[in-house]
Amino acid sequence: MRILKNKGCTGNRVDTALFSILAALVMVCAILLPSQSFAKDKSVLIVYTVNYPLKYFAERIAGKYARVFLPVPDNVDPAYWMPDAQTIGAYQQADVILLNGAGYEKWISKATLPQSKVVDTSIGFSDRYIDISNEETVTHNHGPEGQHSHETLAYTTWLDFDLASQQAEVIADAFIEKRPHLEKTFKRNFTSLAQDLHTLDSEIMFLVSLDQNQPFVASHPVYDYFSRRYGLNMKSVHWEPDEKPSAQQWNDLQSLLYIHPARWMIWEGSPMFSSVDKLKDLGVESLVFEPCAAEPDSGDFLDVMLRNIDNLRLAYR
Repeated sequence: MRILKNKGCTGNRVDTALFSILAALVMVCAILLPSQSFAKDKSVLIVYTVNYPLKYFAERIAGKYARVFLPVPDNVDPAYWMPDAQTIGAYQQADVILLNGAGYEKWISKATLPQSKVVDTSIGFSDRYIDISNEETVTHNHGPEGQHSHETLAYTTWLDFDLASQQAEVIADAFIEKRPHLEKTFKRNFTSLAQDLHTLDSEIMFLVSLDQNQPFVASHPVYDYFSRRYGLNMKSVHWEPDEKPSAQQWNDLQSLLYIHPARWMIWEGSPMFSSVDKLKDLGVESLVFEPCAAEPDSGDFLDVMLRNIDNLRLAYR
């Protein structure tokens, strides 16, 4: 009996020791795992942007190492959006705030953002901004944000794909500064993105070279950088794809066509069938080249631009 009792006691001591070891391991894991999770989260950048092209560039460059946000509501032009106080607070808490520059994000003059986090992606080529202050100012509606007019500077810089590549490089540099240990990853991803942008650039250069003098009418004055980069012979009106042009707008277009005999109108979105049909009566066909300032319903920035090029190709058949 004594031997059996001793064996039992030994077994209890072993079980107790094992339990103590396991408990200690559980406690160590409980301490270490959150720390590892926190360390992992610390590598992930929180990035807030002001338009979709910047969001796309940031996602391509950072990959899994960033969570990129564009909090603009659907059907709102990001260039004329005003975030509420809660959303501005979210911008303030980000690791990086990506601006387009060239006067694009008008709301920032009314908000306080930490300058150490703000990255103006186009400031490096500010000497190449297009001044439109001498153009006639037209106030008009553009979606639920209501009336607005186009201001001093043209701002759709990313439609010049060479400038877009420069903006993307600024984003890569900003990410490297924040996470130096990920430099190789960010540079590799930027190189891939830059190659895609260069391909778009070359495709359009080639198309336009087929007929450099062909006149176009743009439905909206958002193609300034696009036109300058690729040498398009383009004049702009102030039409909206989802609105019927007024009688005065039609009269103004006919006057324009008399001195600028365009056979194609470039729209920023799908136009109304009635507008397309009436343009055909004037000998003008329609094609869509979306600036893609807001997140598309399907596909990504590259998909949209490839579709745009296919549409533009129609004018050079």
